Amino acid sequence: MSTPQAGLGASISPAVVKVLKAHIREVPDFPKPGILFYDITTLLKNGPALAQLIDTLAEHYRSQRIDLVAGIEARGFIFGPALALRLGAGFVPIRKPRKLPAPTVAVEYALEYGTDRLELHRDAITRGQRVLIVDDLIATGGTALASAQLVEQLKGTVAGFAFIVELTFLAGRQRLASYNVTSLLAYDV
Repeated sequence: MSTPQAGLGASISPAVVKVLKAHIREVPDFPKPGILFYDITTLLKNGPALAQLIDTLAEHYRSQRIDLVAGIEARGFIFGPALALRLGAGFVPIRKPRKLPAPTVAVEYALEYGTDRLELHRDAITRGQRVLIVDDLIATGGTALASAQLVEQLKGTVAGFAFIVELTFLAGRQRLASYNVTSLLAYDV
């Protein structure tokens, strides 16, 4: 059984947590037996729930100076632009290899069985810009940490991370301990 918890502390009401959780479908044994997959597509198709999600994140970051929102491929591309619009910020995509047309910077990072790589346009961020990194889910934190390294390579400042779902039992937040991490819903199993 999963237990939703607010990663925003007192600033998110239990009613909002309940609404958002009600719109996330739990799919057992996907992508392999023993895995419980939290499917956000059911939340995306519900306009009021999606608006509430974006409004909640925007309210949390409204008092901070956010120059850019960086979305991690691919689901960060869904939430990132909407959040950027609400914050009056720009949006930049963090992509898998060979997807960006102009010169890039890259970070290679370890996976359970191998490595992966993320890229960002070399001119996406200028020195000192405050960047909020967005994705749908934090699990082990490897992809998020690699994204922060990209921002920092370009001399940007990671203003924080915003996630919709956090799988607390995988301890990804600990890998990001030196950053401000926000999640709306936490699942402990």
